[in-house]
Amino acid sequence: MDDKDMINLWKSYDKRLEESLILNRKNTEEITRINVQNSIGSMKPVKLVILLVGIAWVSAGSVLVVNLLRFSFEEVSKFFLFSATAQLFITLLAIIVYLYQFVLIQQVDSSEPILETQKKVAQLQSSTLWVTRILFLQLPLWTTFYLSESLFKNANLAFYLLQGFVTLSFTYAAFWLFVNINYGNSDKKWFRLLFDGREWTPVIKSMEMLRQIEEYH
Repeated sequence: MDDKDMINLWKSYDKRLEESLILNRKNTEEITRINVQNSIGSMKPVKLVILLVGIAWVSAGSVLVVNLLRFSFEEVSKFFLFSATAQLFITLLAIIVYLYQFVLIQQVDSSEPILETQKKVAQLQSSTLWVTRILFLQLPLWTTFYLSESLFKNANLAFYLLQGFVTLSFTYAAFWLFVNINYGNSDKKWFRLLFDGREWTPVIKSMEMLRQIEEYH
């Protein structure tokens, strides 16, 4: 075999090797896309259950509040009415966000462009942070719904101090969480405790897999 044959053989080997690498990269990318879709799709049952529970909660609560306003407005505690109404409104906002997320999850498709998938996953991440921030705004309401005018009239100083401390503590906690729940704190221990679950982990894993696909190009 002369030098020319050796060169041609080497070129042929290089070509087959390059084609094999391209094919492997393509297969790896397709598998990763499918894994991303499956990972995001695994969130659907959780989102659906939360949606159904949230809708049932708001429906039942709304019926209760409306009936109290219609038939026993004078007797019912205004603290309860305010707390319940505000809690139902916050839950309704959360339901809207969860419905938006459910639609996003349905739209994730392994055959769509990477940028489109990245955009949807980023929207899932952002909306997950936002819905958690919104839901924590309910914290102070759980310290006021049981109050009544008669309770305040007959209470002593110890009650006022304890009630004030609890309500202010929960209000501060709600405000602090609303401000600090952001991706910049994702490395903090308290953040990982809050977001270590089926509503967060698939999103982070999908983002990592999408970054791997970007590296193939």
